[in-house]
Amino acid sequence: MKLSFSPEDEQFREEIAGWLKDNLTGEFEKLKFRGGPGDEHMFPEERKVWEQKLAEGKWTCVGWPKEYGGRGLSIEQQVIFFEEYARAGAPGRVGHIGEGLAGPTIIAFGSEQQKQKYLPGIVAGTELWCQGYSEPSAGSDLANVKTKARFDEAKGKWIINGQKVWTSLAHESDYCFVIARTDPDSKAHKGLGFFLIKMDQPGVIVRPIEQITGTSEFNEVFFDDAECDAEDIVGEPGDGWKVAMGLLGFERGVSTLGQQMAFQNELDEVVKVAKESGAHKDPVIRQRIADLYLRLKIMRFNSMRMLSDDVGDGSLQKEALIYKLYWATWHRDLGELAVDVQGEMGQVLDGAPYELTRLQSLYLFVRSDTIYGGTNQVQRNIIAERGLGMPKEPKW
Repeated sequence: MKLSFSPEDEQFREEIAGWLKDNLTGEFEKLKFRGGPGDEHMFPEERKVWEQKLAEGKWTCVGWPKEYGGRGLSIEQQVIFFEEYARAGAPGRVGHIGEGLAGPTIIAFGSEQQKQKYLPGIVAGTELWCQGYSEPSAGSDLANVKTKARFDEAKGKWIINGQKVWTSLAHESDYCFVIARTDPDSKAHKGLGFFLIKMDQPGVIVRPIEQITGTSEFNEVFFDDAECDAEDIVGEPGDGWKVAMGLLGFERGVSTLGQQMAFQNELDEVVKVAKESGAHKDPVIRQRIADLYLRLKIMRFNSMRMLSDDVGDGSLQKEALIYKLYWATWHRDLGELAVDVQGEMGQVLDGAPYELTRLQSLYLFVRSDTIYGGTNQVQRNIIAERGLGMPKEPKW
């Protein structure tokens, strides 16, 4: 894998850096470096307006094909975009699930009607999405979903019943892509469908889950005879697992670059606090900072290797198998360092109303990273089975 930047790429860098400098001002100034992990609850309405501001400048969906409203940027220019976005301190994206997951999946697997119906709202930053995968009994074991979808011939619609959990930003979302069982007698990954469901309708109930941080980014979502138009199943009944796995490929694709640049901002903040507190004089702290710095670089280069082999349908390369385990462990370690560099003050609050500091919130939130999206234990099984070809049941 080789990644280099041409003169045209560097000219593009100046373009996006200049736009961000000119527009992250005024009403958007307070959004700088906000909205990341553990901070998603901050300025939700203002960040929605920011999404539409990005759209005005044609800075949403930059890697999408031009025929679907994107810029059709090369991998190199997408890297530059995310680098400059993070360097400017631009806020966490409330539209990232639509832009990075729903949209690419619809482009790869959806009908032309679905593309015309859903992609423009994502590009415009006016329609937000959430992900209906996990359930109380189907977290890391996604194939164990119990949510059911039956087709009502009289209504000409799919009727959805079930519960999803840990649904990020469901309370802010207009649509949800949902895996549901179309064949009630099916098991595991067979007999599933992939549905595009409107959130603002009778039969969809969103309940916030208060986290250890005191905030509620995650939600429970209940579907009680919720309706989905007949044409809003992606692919055919039974194709749900194939589409879902394609989406996970996109999740580990270009969108990860933005995540890594946000990680860099968090590491920079930890280093800044270490210098202010004097913790940087401790050789063990310095070693931990150096370790995180090097591991973040490795993370980026592995992503470049993954993206260099991208075939455009979300299919996972073997390099992608290690990505979730790697970044989740890295982020957990950063959270622990974020508290340690503050010394004793990292474990106390100044006084009422006892609001967490940014780094304290980060420390508490990153405990979830090694659980959601597939626990670290499950990720190791996936690496062993799919990457190394080891049998599921060892022969002793």
